[in-house]
Amino acid sequence: MKSVLVVDDKPDIRSRLAESLMKYGFTDILEAENGQQAIDMTQAHHPLLIVMDYIMPVMDGITAAEIISKKCPAPIVLLTTRADHATIEKARLAGIANYVVEPFREDQLFPAVDLAIHHFVEIAHLRQEVAKLKETLESRKFIEKAKGVLMQQGLSEQEAYRKIQRMAMNKRKTLTEVAQAILLTQE
Repeated sequence: MKSVLVVDDKPDIRSRLAESLMKYGFTDILEAENGQQAIDMTQAHHPLLIVMDYIMPVMDGITAAEIISKKCPAPIVLLTTRADHATIEKARLAGIANYVVEPFREDQLFPAVDLAIHHFVEIAHLRQEVAKLKETLESRKFIEKAKGVLMQQGLSEQEAYRKIQRMAMNKRKTLTEVAQAILLTQE
């Protein structure tokens, strides 16, 4: 189910946005009137996309986007009457993926939505890849230190690595787990 959260304090704009986004292929349209409701609904429903007005009562769209980006990241398209550099920079720093200047037209909304979703997915993949690389690097550090301990006991570098591999296979543990155990025995 493709869900989208439409956030605007004006019901007529929410209705127009909902209608346009249904044409784009969204099947579940959630609505909120202000930034605080947007935060609450995002945490409860995890929409695929958020289209949010900037100027609203209770909490503005940029402040809400900043909180959403930290708590429950989602691609966000901002609707705004402002296109000045300061507003755009504030929006970028808050985690907003794209914006549409009001009054919006469908032919402006669709590319903004498409780019926001694809940009968000690409960033999410890159974050996963970075996390995996960090984990690999940390594992490698443990293995290198464990090899160093075994080499101090008279093994060559290759022999030390093979010993760690054999221990991991025999005990059905990862190389990192074996390396950490070797290091613990040296403390």
